[in-house]
Amino acid sequence: MKQMHLLGTRRFAPFFWTQFLGAFNDNLYKNALVVMLTFNTAQWTTLTPETLANLAAGLFILPFFLFSATAGQLADKYDKARLAKLAKLLEIVVMSLGALGFYLHSLPVLLFALFLMGLQSALFGPVKYAILPQHLSEQELVGGNALVEAGTFVSILVGTLAGGLLAGSGLSTGWIAAVAILVAVFGYLASRGIPAAPPPSPGLRIHLNPMTQTWRSMVFARENRGVFLAILGISWFWLYGALLLAQFPVYAKSVLGGDETLVTLMLAIFTVGIGAGSLLCDKFSGRHVEIGLVPFGMIGLALFGLDLALASPAAHSGAPLPIAAVLSSFATWRVLFDLLAIGVFGGFYIVPLYVLMQSRSAPEHRARIIAANNILNALFMVVGALAAGVLLGAGMSIPALFGLAAGFNALVAWYVCRQVPEQFVRFLASLLIHAVYRLDKHGLDSIPDTGPAVLICNHVSFVDPVVVMAAVRRPIRFIIDHRIYALPGANFVFRKVRTIPIAPAKEDAAMKESAFAQAAEALRNGELIGLFPEGQITRDGEFTPFRYGVQRIVAETPVPVIPMALCGLWGSFFSRRYGPAMRVPSCIRLFRRIALVAGEAVPPEEVDPDDLKLRVGKLRGGVC
Repeated sequence: MKQMHLLGTRRFAPFFWTQFLGAFNDNLYKNALVVMLTFNTAQWTTLTPETLANLAAGLFILPFFLFSATAGQLADKYDKARLAKLAKLLEIVVMSLGALGFYLHSLPVLLFALFLMGLQSALFGPVKYAILPQHLSEQELVGGNALVEAGTFVSILVGTLAGGLLAGSGLSTGWIAAVAILVAVFGYLASRGIPAAPPPSPGLRIHLNPMTQTWRSMVFARENRGVFLAILGISWFWLYGALLLAQFPVYAKSVLGGDETLVTLMLAIFTVGIGAGSLLCDKFSGRHVEIGLVPFGMIGLALFGLDLALASPAAHSGAPLPIAAVLSSFATWRVLFDLLAIGVFGGFYIVPLYVLMQSRSAPEHRARIIAANNILNALFMVVGALAAGVLLGAGMSIPALFGLAAGFNALVAWYVCRQVPEQFVRFLASLLIHAVYRLDKHGLDSIPDTGPAVLICNHVSFVDPVVVMAAVRRPIRFIIDHRIYALPGANFVFRKVRTIPIAPAKEDAAMKESAFAQAAEALRNGELIGLFPEGQITRDGEFTPFRYGVQRIVAETPVPVIPMALCGLWGSFFSRRYGPAMRVPSCIRLFRRIALVAGEAVPPEEVDPDDLKLRVGKLRGGVC
């Protein structure tokens, strides 16, 4: 994993351990308190365990509504590294208050400490994500966020387990307080190593009214539609994930027939999945924001969420079974696999959204936008919990609830796919090509990250556009022959990625002129145009003359032209080396090594078809 090197850098490692220990401590204290009150309710209060558990959850999440907007302002006005240190000092104070509550045997003091833990988390939240773009390069943001998400879920799991073990061990409550204070001290020491993160808006005036500031944060978030959609997507993930996690104890007991050990196993598998999916994002995204991962992740969440509902056995009655007996059932293994897959696809889904939110937020408003995200996350989780409570109270089974949630997730996936069809198809093309071929890429840095350009390439096979699409990180609007564009089935995909059909003037002059007009408009909008100047797939492996279409395009809209060469596809199943393509099964060879090599950009005033042909020939000769 390339991102692991960040854990050895001062600009990331102290922050990582600061947030890791903070999430660990939150869940250690919260779960220890809930477990202790659940099994010793009579010693503390007359309230029922269920009421206490919900009260604790509500007290912890309430500060996110009340103080996130103020926290966002503070993070935009003051140095984030300094705020992190102050937040960790506050954590030590809060844990000390919790220790006092244990010593005095006072439930109000313990619950007040829990509320303050929520406050401390709310204050640290905007710092947590707004500081990353200041300390990491754009190419490191995906890896950094992947590590943060993986670390957060691992710390939640370990903290939850540690809290439960401490509360149920029979040891004095002083041990819970001591461990929590010790972890808080270690968190503060880690925070001292975070490098300075100068504020983007030092002149900002702090307003304390939570309602007006929450509204202003939402306004900032809505200024960029992509950022706001990312926030809604993140909030949906927390709703979906929190809904699943909240049902694990009852589901393990009443459906699978297990005990606390099975609950722990389910939590561990789900967490491992989230961590693995998050860390794999850096590999799949090529260290850039890969929006195509988002709909891919959503589809996985929907499919495996539905299978989780279908795989669930009939309700179990009677005493909990030993873990070995539960694991002897195929249904249990299928459920566990579904949980692992949901975690993996959840990691694919969530990391690009966090990176998108960070990278496209205005720096002077970034922390307040992240505060808006935290508020919406909390709101979605509360709404999800209330909806689940109402449905389960009305008699719905937990597997049916999982199926309903997966159905809503499928609707969200459909909406996301409609919003980013080009990125999604490009990502699927990348998965397909890398699963079949060993694709080498050379010189692709000459393709600009933003702005218009025309990409030209030799035409070797029917999969050439798919290979180019898989190699280049930006969406490309290809100009292709109208007959291929009209192929049944393929036409749906071509339309979704806004491919431009073209026909010879003698066949359809109007379509030809429309193609050039669409290409000009796309370039004016800063997009990439891709075409194969030969106009046909080679029949002998050699180049045919390059046509003058590219010259006309850049004459009307002057943009650079990037010559590229494909190597290794001649003689493949999709080429015409042995006659008509896709007719000779013996040509199928998995993991054939192919390459796409790009040359230096050619200024529009120097574009000439014969010169471009020579350039592409040199590129091919230098690699093939």
